[in-house]
Amino acid sequence: MENSNQTFWDNQYKADILGWDLGTISPPIKSHIDTLKNKNIRILIPGCGNSYEAEYLLEQEFTNITIIDIAPVLVEKLKIKFRNSPAINIILGDFFEHQGEYDLIIEQTFFCALLPEMREDYVSKMHQLLAKEGTIAGLLFNRIFESNPPFGGSQKEYEILFKDTFNFIKMEECQNSVAPRSGTELWIEFQKK
Repeated sequence: MENSNQTFWDNQYKADILGWDLGTISPPIKSHIDTLKNKNIRILIPGCGNSYEAEYLLEQEFTNITIIDIAPVLVEKLKIKFRNSPAINIILGDFFEHQGEYDLIIEQTFFCALLPEMREDYVSKMHQLLAKEGTIAGLLFNRIFESNPPFGGSQKEYEILFKDTFNFIKMEECQNSVAPRSGTELWIEFQKK
């Protein structure tokens, strides 16, 4: 685990500097979850933050949710928040060292938090963690930021990055983003090749 990265994110949570935190599940992810019929699929949320997605999955009676984050302060809060929820497995750890197999990985502000030089590793690790025909679903920024993180990107960049290992089910401008992110997000659904 990279200590400087862990220290950075732990300090963000200690100081409550959570500019990326919407305070609720993002509408596009909520809409996608509402389309999922099998409540027993294995779901991973990497860089889970405050885990509003996991909360919503629990409300919808999903049974197999794993959330992982590198920030110890946050993970302790999540253990308290979800203490009566056996359907959630909470892991303090580095996503890139995580082992498991999942049917769905939810992408919500994790990719954009990583240094751009880690993006190929991200794609490789996502591919490794997904079961046959497993999918990544979520949001990627379609814009560049002047200060980082978040680190932005473009649809063209993502096409190049993911094309060898994933089939693109959807990659389109998101129509139901929260107002501050309107016009700057892509909705993605990528299936493991």
